[in-house]
Amino acid sequence: MSTEPETTEETGPGTPEAQGAPNEAAGGGLAADGGELTADGGDGAAGAAEVSGAAEVSEAEDDGEDEESAEGAESAAEGAGKPELSEAAAELAAQRVERERIERRRAERDGPVESGAKLSGKAADLLAAVRAVEAGGKPASTVFAAPSRPAPERTPEPGPAAAPVRPASEPEPVPVRQERPTPAPAPAPAGPSPRTVDAVRRVLAEGGAPEALGQQAAVALGEGAGELLRTDPWQLLRVPGVRPEQADGFARALLGAECGPQDERRGRAVTVWLLEQAALAGHTALEAPALTAALAQRGVPDPDEAVQSTLAEGEALVFEDALEEPGAPAAQPADDEEEAERPVRVLIALERYAMAEESLADGLARLINSPSQDGKETWAQVVTALSGGAAELARAVAGHGLVLHTGGDASRAEPAALLGAARDAGLRALAVCHTADGRDRLAALPPTRGAGVGTVAGLLAGAEGPGRDGDGALELDLLIVPDAPQLDVESAAMLVESLPDGARLVLGGDPALLWSAGPGRVFADLLAARACPQIASRLPDPGPIGELVSGIGIGELNQVEAPGKEVVIVPVRDAGEAVHRTVQLVADSVPRAFGVPVEGTVVITPGHGGAAGTRALNAALKERLNPGPGRFGGFDPGDRIAYSPAPGRTLPGTVVKADAEGLHLSCAGAPVVVPRERVEAWVRHGWALTAHQAVGGRWPAAVVVLPGDAAQALSRPWVYTAFGRGERHLSVVQGAEGALPRAVAEIPAKPRTTRLATLLRPQSPTD
Repeated sequence: MSTEPETTEETGPGTPEAQGAPNEAAGGGLAADGGELTADGGDGAAGAAEVSGAAEVSEAEDDGEDEESAEGAESAAEGAGKPELSEAAAELAAQRVERERIERRRAERDGPVESGAKLSGKAADLLAAVRAVEAGGKPASTVFAAPSRPAPERTPEPGPAAAPVRPASEPEPVPVRQERPTPAPAPAPAGPSPRTVDAVRRVLAEGGAPEALGQQAAVALGEGAGELLRTDPWQLLRVPGVRPEQADGFARALLGAECGPQDERRGRAVTVWLLEQAALAGHTALEAPALTAALAQRGVPDPDEAVQSTLAEGEALVFEDALEEPGAPAAQPADDEEEAERPVRVLIALERYAMAEESLADGLARLINSPSQDGKETWAQVVTALSGGAAELARAVAGHGLVLHTGGDASRAEPAALLGAARDAGLRALAVCHTADGRDRLAALPPTRGAGVGTVAGLLAGAEGPGRDGDGALELDLLIVPDAPQLDVESAAMLVESLPDGARLVLGGDPALLWSAGPGRVFADLLAARACPQIASRLPDPGPIGELVSGIGIGELNQVEAPGKEVVIVPVRDAGEAVHRTVQLVADSVPRAFGVPVEGTVVITPGHGGAAGTRALNAALKERLNPGPGRFGGFDPGDRIAYSPAPGRTLPGTVVKADAEGLHLSCAGAPVVVPRERVEAWVRHGWALTAHQAVGGRWPAAVVVLPGDAAQALSRPWVYTAFGRGERHLSVVQGAEGALPRAVAEIPAKPRTTRLATLLRPQSPTD
């Protein structure tokens, strides 16, 4: 098998002939006949190593930072401080209102940063760290390394009683939208007052920190932020991108001799910071030993006391969950009790994620335990109208409030058929996908006839889907989520709590894909809990790409017959050659060989930074495909972009124009205007994406770039996700050599610490 394609140009930059021939075995399989497609010929690609013990925490933070973890942090930091109404602000406000409604329901049942050019020393370092998070130049510290994910929206946790960190006044909840044609827009979050920002800037200047951080600090800490920072300087850690050593320097400047590592204020602040870093890595909680060990790594002299102080102040919650997992030690009989002592694990969690996970478990148990008995004849009609796997799915849904459906991309035809049959029978049914592309592909399937589909974000924001009843519940009999693996714990909780009693919920998707960008692993936890019926589709993904991806899902990187050049390996020697060949594939080879236009090809690479990351690739692709001066924040009309208005959301689109209003985009056919001050934080060039940005979408062709330094970032779910984004053609620009087959065979998804499976055990129906 030859994997070296013919070339139409001179050898690309960085690939002198004297360097030797590329490794013919680099692909480890993939294509049995893929060598005729024409193509010519970093540090940011490496992901953080998995932290299995606290001894690796500092090393993982300092040396193994993952580029993708900053995607959501930048939008969260920039988007919180401006009062004007925007799509992202409306969505975040709607989610906040929904969280407030969830809490009530549970109770009833039981600017822009200034240039900083003149700063130097500590202040310049601190400003650079914060700007790095906002602009993506350097990721937020991922202390607890895990699959890459954007940072969650930052909501200030309660601080010490004497110095509250929450805003003095919270906006009153707005009424939930009742009619779809005229949705009531959610108000934009109120920004901090100018007086608060000025007070914060004065304190920052006293501590040697850049005054330009005043807006971000005021947003993070709320009204009274200046006085809070003066009395507790370590609260500066609430600002995205600030690290403990930088907060320590700020505290020393303000407190002088009073400052020391033993200060309980420092212990609390670092504890909360570590929990936030764990959330960036996908955890909803941390085991107590891991947290105390990480605190010791951060110079906290009494980690146990720091944790207890944090719990006493209400800044975190503690849980004891019984260990009933495979391999857990057996229960030991107690000396003075009849019942056996059950081993437990002690978990520490931020209130935000703890409440979301418990609310999700409560809502799921409600659906599981009380399916509606009404409409049996209607559901019988739905089952009769279907056949094969769709009928099997319908029978399960008819008798249960919650059903899981697993399978590859082809299996989406079964929930689509269920949606169409349910709507034909008069049921109020809706399917919501992770992305607009997923929505459009589902709507294109014949059973749906283009009706009853939307996106998760659109439904939660009130822009898509049905109205709500007087209790705020969605007017639905059936909700289908075909992309459930991409649901984080907060989005899942809001969806489930929005369903009325008696509604049916189908969570479907491919469990082999990358997990959600936000904290949690909802779909995987539900599969592990076995609390409801699970229907596995038998529809295989077609063609050589489907065969290749199916093998990857079970840990095998197989050779596949690709007579039509559906799968091609392009070996490269270094990152420079990888970029050169990628540009040639996108601009010339794929369009000429397959008739796929440039806009029909997506480039996927492990990270944003490095010599073959998204930044380098997008710069090269722009120069070749749409050169221009980039007068508006580096963008020109016609540029492909990735628009991220909220944490965990990436919308591919194109630049239409720029004017005084901002940057005008077209995303999934919808016009979007990004204010000038938000462009840097919310918009990137989008010819090349990370796998997390691309999940949920598919393109006619995909070019996956694996530079030599990508080994640490590769895992089976990453490869499975990236290789599956192309429908007709897949080119693998392979410089990782043996790291690719090793990742597929040996590196599964990195574990996340969550509580959902444990919470579901006592609430699920007994067998």
